[in-house]
Amino acid sequence: MAQRRHHYERAFEAYLRERRIPYVAVNEARKALLPPGARLRLDGAGDAGPDLKSFDFVVYGENTNMLIEIKGRKVPARKGTGRGGGRLESWVTLDDVASLKAWQRLFGPGYEGAFVFVYHCEDQPPDGLFQEVIEREGRWYALRAIALDEYEGSMKTRSPRWRTVDLPREAFARLSRPFTAPSAESPLGLGLEPDAGSALPALAPIGGVSA
Repeated sequence: MAQRRHHYERAFEAYLRERRIPYVAVNEARKALLPPGARLRLDGAGDAGPDLKSFDFVVYGENTNMLIEIKGRKVPARKGTGRGGGRLESWVTLDDVASLKAWQRLFGPGYEGAFVFVYHCEDQPPDGLFQEVIEREGRWYALRAIALDEYEGSMKTRSPRWRTVDLPREAFARLSRPFTAPSAESPLGLGLEPDAGSALPALAPIGGVSA
């Protein structure tokens, strides 16, 4: 397993490996695209432009191949219960959006950018809140994924100063999906079968979480 800097990325990579989902880590993906010593600039701005920000994984699925940017966020325990149930943050930077769009163009047809939000919960997430839950290294994580194009179409400015954007609560509930569950409405499904006996829909409910 490649050495990932953040525990969110390590948890997601372990999730892929345990489910035998084919993927390539970003370092290998960059080597395949760029000649030695080459640098990519954002928006084709030449030497004066900022570097194109890396994403994290290429994940190969039945329906589409995904260029995945991991966004680690923490969900604090709900006061008085010890159960994770706080705000589900969905913010990214404008550079995240622009860079992932550029990678999507570089890879071409058959590849789609997506943000995967990996939520670190202080305790096991409540039943029914998430369809995909990971326990790793003594921590609990839950996953929500959203296609880049859908994110960009509904994003709102969060902080002009820090160039961040996020999704309104309703938009995040409507557009985000479990990572592996197939869905007719979602471009993200990998075509994997859900766990045997699971009665949860492809879009698990996230009601009751304030945004």
